[in-house]
Amino acid sequence: MAKVGEVKLIGAWPSPFVMRPRIALNLKGVEYEFLEEKFGGKSDLLLRSNPVHKKIPVLLHADRPICESLVIVQYIDKSWPSSGPSILPSDPYDRAIARFWAAYIDEKWFPSMSGIARAQGEEAKKAAIDQVAEGLSLLEDAFGKISKGKPFFGGDAIGFLDIALGCFIGWLRVTERTQGVKLLDEAKVPGLAKWAGRFCADGAVKGVMPETEKLAEFAKLIMGKFKAPPPQ
Repeated sequence: MAKVGEVKLIGAWPSPFVMRPRIALNLKGVEYEFLEEKFGGKSDLLLRSNPVHKKIPVLLHADRPICESLVIVQYIDKSWPSSGPSILPSDPYDRAIARFWAAYIDEKWFPSMSGIARAQGEEAKKAAIDQVAEGLSLLEDAFGKISKGKPFFGGDAIGFLDIALGCFIGWLRVTERTQGVKLLDEAKVPGLAKWAGRFCADGAVKGVMPETEKLAEFAKLIMGKFKAPPPQ
């Protein structure tokens, strides 16, 4: 196990990407110090630790920085192999499939979801919502094949792909509330709808999954900042 003070995570509570390593550390039972970044600012420690992208999250393990959320999750899995469940699938094919869908989530699905709030006009908004729903249908099908009837993408326990997608559930709920739509619809994506409930109830997740109300208030703050006129 890690020594006291050996593991630190630079992040912010609303970030779904920061949730990923937090869940992984919880699954592995690794104690860590959470170094909260202030909204709208970047600490000197963050800029020194991630000079390329200057973004959270950053894991500091014995003062050595590891950047990018899914890279960090894989690092945690390999660094503490005997603690908690394996996060990445052991089979090379299953591991490749999990990484493929994780890339799809980050490169295609999440950008479409975040684009709903930025869409100008009802037609553009409907197109963005339809794109998100289409992506969820693809992920519903993937869940059925990958889980093989078990509770999670990772089987009996939360795994790599569960973390990759599950970190966005909070923001998905905020989107549903603010846009008046139902995206995790049990009638359309029953597997994912039930999976989301199980994921959020897991002990490794529920302590770091933001409350929808709190996240919605933060979303208003972000949108207000973007809509504010530039200083004269």
